[in-house]
Amino acid sequence: MPYNLAIVSTHPIQYHAPWFRGLAAHPDLKMHVYYCHKATPEEQGRAGFGVAFDWDVPLLRGYPHTFLRNVANPVGSSRFARFDNPEIKNIIRQGQFDAVLINGWHYKSAWQAIWTCWQSKVKVMVRSDSHLHTPRSLPMRLAKSFAYPCFIPRFDACLAVGQWSREYFLHYGASPERIFLVQHAVDINAMEGDVDHLRSTRAELRQRWSLDPHATTFVFVGKFTETKRPMDFVRAVSEAAKRDAAVQGLMVGDGPLRNVCEDFARTRHVPITFTGFLNQSQIIGGYIAADALVLPSAGETWGLVVNEAMACGRPCFVSDRVGCGPDLIEAGRTGAIFPLGDVDAIASFMTGLARDPCHLALMSAEARRKIQKHSMQAAVEGVLQCLYAIAGSGTLVCNC
Repeated sequence: MPYNLAIVSTHPIQYHAPWFRGLAAHPDLKMHVYYCHKATPEEQGRAGFGVAFDWDVPLLRGYPHTFLRNVANPVGSSRFARFDNPEIKNIIRQGQFDAVLINGWHYKSAWQAIWTCWQSKVKVMVRSDSHLHTPRSLPMRLAKSFAYPCFIPRFDACLAVGQWSREYFLHYGASPERIFLVQHAVDINAMEGDVDHLRSTRAELRQRWSLDPHATTFVFVGKFTETKRPMDFVRAVSEAAKRDAAVQGLMVGDGPLRNVCEDFARTRHVPITFTGFLNQSQIIGGYIAADALVLPSAGETWGLVVNEAMACGRPCFVSDRVGCGPDLIEAGRTGAIFPLGDVDAIASFMTGLARDPCHLALMSAEARRKIQKHSMQAAVEGVLQCLYAIAGSGTLVCNC
């Protein structure tokens, strides 16, 4: 019989939807997603995107799901108490689930589910992309050092998205044999058709955004917030343009720092185009118009824009605080990793690639090759391997 799996998640996320569809389609699995909250366009805008919007790709199609009643007041922020769904307790008690997969433990509803699983002897699978490279205050580090070893070893399975999140679970006491790789992924297969089509319109895309058709273009994709450090990108393009006239920038997104970036670029004549917010169906065009991605973020648990860019054949340059770095970046092949805040290093990467188009072409091919291993199918199989180990009769086996 198929495994019966419940999934608890805060709200619909564009990157999770294809993963959930893949799980729902697997013959060995019966699954149901329980959402704690349905975010309004205004709430999504306040989360740092800078504009109110709804995602223009199907987030709820192709898998069974339920929106739980959120009794928190106020609702929908990232704070612990603002996701409060008491009904999840009865759902777990009555659902005869083989396991419950919970995305993170930073919200009240997650703990409502975890405690109920422990009381009902239902297997608990917790997925997290947290890592030890995010700066934390001393009181926060001390609190975690006491609290986390009390509950992380109790999880039946810890689902790590990559190397750093695996190290995080180990650091807080998880047994190696209970850590399973369920990597972050984008739907590469679904993207391929759009990538192939848009590649033929690259000249038109560059013209739309007033980009020099002959310059090497670097793209920033994300929220214009302090954590994403968009000004590092602006300053790096400015410096690179001084060294090599054939470098330009494309900035995709919106947020509180957009005006600061635009003012800097305008007053110093930095060759950067700002597209504003692009929805999910439009964002591939940004990658295709560019030649490489730069992610200077100070606190990126993973960085799924890197997956997207590599699926479009774009090498990626990321700071040493970006979680996907150890898993996806091969120096000189799929991109490079630079010290956080090192604008000169970013500018050097930019000018080096602009002067060596053959190397850029090689890196583009290598980036697309590398990301094929981080497929949605691999993420689905990671969940199934975990279920076989913790809910089946076999011996626990680590597949990291």
